[in-house]
Amino acid sequence: MDAFQQVVAGTDEHQFQALQEKLPAQFQYQFPDPLAPKTVIIVPSLSLDAEILCKITGHHHYEERLLCLLLLLRMPRTHIIYLSSMPIDEVVVDYYLHLIPGITGMHARKRLTLLSCYDVSNRPLTEKILMRPRLIAQIRQHIPAGHVAHLSAFNVTPLEEQLAVRLGVPLYGCPSELSFWGTKSGSREIFRRAGVLLPPGYENLGSMQDVAEALRSLKAGHPGLRKAVLKLNDGFSGDGNAVFSFEKSPEISENALRQHLKMVAADMNYDLFAEKFAQMGGIVEAFIDGDIKTSPSVQCRINPLREIDVISTHDQLLGGESGQVYLGAKFPADAAYRLEIGALGYRIAREMEPLGVLGRFGIDFVSVKEGERWNHYAIEINLRKGGTTHPYLMLQLLTDGHYDYENGIFKMPNGQTRCYFATDGLVAEQLKKLTPADLIDVAICRDIHFDGTTQEGVMFHLIGAISQYGKLGVLCVGTTPERAMEFYEKTVAALEEETR
Repeated sequence: MDAFQQVVAGTDEHQFQALQEKLPAQFQYQFPDPLAPKTVIIVPSLSLDAEILCKITGHHHYEERLLCLLLLLRMPRTHIIYLSSMPIDEVVVDYYLHLIPGITGMHARKRLTLLSCYDVSNRPLTEKILMRPRLIAQIRQHIPAGHVAHLSAFNVTPLEEQLAVRLGVPLYGCPSELSFWGTKSGSREIFRRAGVLLPPGYENLGSMQDVAEALRSLKAGHPGLRKAVLKLNDGFSGDGNAVFSFEKSPEISENALRQHLKMVAADMNYDLFAEKFAQMGGIVEAFIDGDIKTSPSVQCRINPLREIDVISTHDQLLGGESGQVYLGAKFPADAAYRLEIGALGYRIAREMEPLGVLGRFGIDFVSVKEGERWNHYAIEINLRKGGTTHPYLMLQLLTDGHYDYENGIFKMPNGQTRCYFATDGLVAEQLKKLTPADLIDVAICRDIHFDGTTQEGVMFHLIGAISQYGKLGVLCVGTTPERAMEFYEKTVAALEEETR
């Protein structure tokens, strides 16, 4: 944290707590009432370490993932103020507004305010906003008289709390003082309290010397172990991870780590990793092997009334050379174990509620089939919105359905169910040939655009990244998992043909 961040992070704790006390009443009375006058201020800031953040290709376009929240404009007295680092193309905005069921685009657009910092630097968006007092004044001016308002963010740090105080509105998210429970070390402590299975390992490590000692202890306790994973406490999307192979390096020393440690992020070197480890701390844990292995996750929420909801289960698709990088997800998780991991998610959330945790969070597992049984190893807790948040929000807001975790199905009011496949990582050099307008034209002409009458089809996100980075996010909704994958394959084929 630089000198500027230290200044702006000096949040008045009394003021912040006073604002937060308004949130339960908002949640109980204004949130569920479609005609209640309210304003949601959306700050999709990835408030993460700048050097980790810049490893994500086109990271400022990830601010577009929360454009799914524009579907809250289906409530006809709700206003939204959406902040971004750079202006969002009107083509992209129009795309989301026309997805809103039961509301005309013009009616929704009148209740939407888009504000930008015009700043593409690696600083988090929230920090950019705090640097601009006139922009903060604009945000306040755009909250209509008589409206209750709250701030919604991707993750919560002292920066978001400072912004909430400056705006005079509560923040719907986990207080930053509880951020330890969303680190890799804090996650392992929660898992032990909940009595769930977790990989053998060591947490609260502070140096590469600690890492070497932990690796030696881990190997001594588990002689057959092939690999171990090192994780920065605040790593993101697998890019803060590294893999150590005991087979390639029988000697375990700091020198051996320098020679043989394999970084997940392609441009992360040993010295930078060691520096970040000393700053953030981290863990060492066994790499879980298995002939049949999956990576499911559970998304939970603790609302301002302190009620626990299991929102969704997913099977995550992981890639990269070490299989540590998040690529996408299928919803819901495999029928063989979705009820089991839903129950485990609730059990873990029950340990977090008394700590004061608030808002959405995800719990990642590694699941291994042994005989007829699945063993689910809890891996980490992400106290923020994640890669599975925006696809599920899109489905929920478009269909008005909900996930019944005790039965493992997504139910819509008409009694039908839906599944989806989602990815943030459809990447191809030839996609750079397309503009956002071209992409939408292809979707409509190729009959893959989401159809509100059948409640099936394809929706895009990260649209702004397509021309510069050849990168795109895709959500494919179908009546069955197979149908959802058919939409994805049809989308890939259409884009390949159009850009050949």
